[in-house]
Amino acid sequence: MIKSESINELATALSIAQGKIENAKKDTSNPFFKSKYADLSSVISVIKEPLHSNGLSIIQTTEVIGETLFLVTTLLHKSGQYISAQLPVLAKDNSAQAMGSAITY
Repeated sequence: MIKSESINELATALSIAQGKIENAKKDTSNPFFKSKYADLSSVISVIKEPLHSNGLSIIQTTEVIGETLFLVTTLLHKSGQYISAQLPVLAKDNSAQAMGSAITY
């Protein structure tokens, strides 16, 4: 985890936003597992306003550390405070298609 020196304003804003975020609707079907799930659009629709109204945003980037590609997710606050986490991208090979598939899955 990487974070700004202080995250007090970010933490306060996130706490308020989380109190306003409702559950995303499970409105998409997965026929393979015979189940329903909330797709990305449903998730974004319930978090967009609470995050925005509290000065929060989320970005995702990639970073190569050594020989490993990482997906980096960062939560930003309008004050400049941030917190981020890295997740290794495990692709079946080093082709652009395999990397793109691993990043977006």
